[in-house]
Amino acid sequence: MSIAEDTPRPDAAPAGVAAATDPAPGAAAATFETIAEVVATFTPVAHAIAAAVGPRCEVVVHDLSAEQVDLEHTVVAIENGHVSGRGIGGPSTSLGFDVLARDTEDHDAFGYRGSTRDGRELRSSSVYLRNRAGRIIAALCINVDVSALRTIQALVGSIEPSAPAPVVGTSGGEQEVVGADIGDVVDDMITRGIAETGKQAAALTREERVRVLGLLDEKGATSVGQAMPRIAARLGVSRSTAYQYLEESRRGV
Repeated sequence: MSIAEDTPRPDAAPAGVAAATDPAPGAAAATFETIAEVVATFTPVAHAIAAAVGPRCEVVVHDLSAEQVDLEHTVVAIENGHVSGRGIGGPSTSLGFDVLARDTEDHDAFGYRGSTRDGRELRSSSVYLRNRAGRIIAALCINVDVSALRTIQALVGSIEPSAPAPVVGTSGGEQEVVGADIGDVVDDMITRGIAETGKQAAALTREERVRVLGLLDEKGATSVGQAMPRIAARLGVSRSTAYQYLEESRRGV
């Protein structure tokens, strides 16, 4: 961003960034109207954070600006993508579904727990960027692989136990799942949906299967391409039956 030669008014926004008037919950003071502005501003920020923290720190910029966001391809800038196995054009995480389903709410979260598909623990923070209308158009996410640290803490804890680090802003307590493929994220969401019934998939009643479809639909999982065949397979029903259950859940049957 350029700096104006004249002294700016106290209420003036930086050049190229529109001032937020009556921002939506969670909206930052500075807003961005295009994803190009976000990438230009936060790509060097991502590089700086990753360089300072080290190779176990992944920093990602997600493009959420489209009217119908393709959650399979949201990553537009990334540092240390080996942490999650993602690169440019990679997918969103499980929390991305919930964020877009409830766009007007404040989803910024700091120091919450996440995990990779291979079981490594992450400590994560996410900040969502909005335009002047208050709509989320991008996200800056930081994921630090703390699995090695946990091993060290376990060894030290055998001598002197230490208190766990505080967690702030846990997005409703839901653990984020970070995967290199959107199918990994959807599979985990299905697993969580089934787990909420307290039963194995094979033991679910018809009503419980409808409820699982409803839960997944609320979180936006059913909107992902090829999600319904995955859901049907996990619930042990045909695709047509899965779609029938989905419609029943939407009608409140």
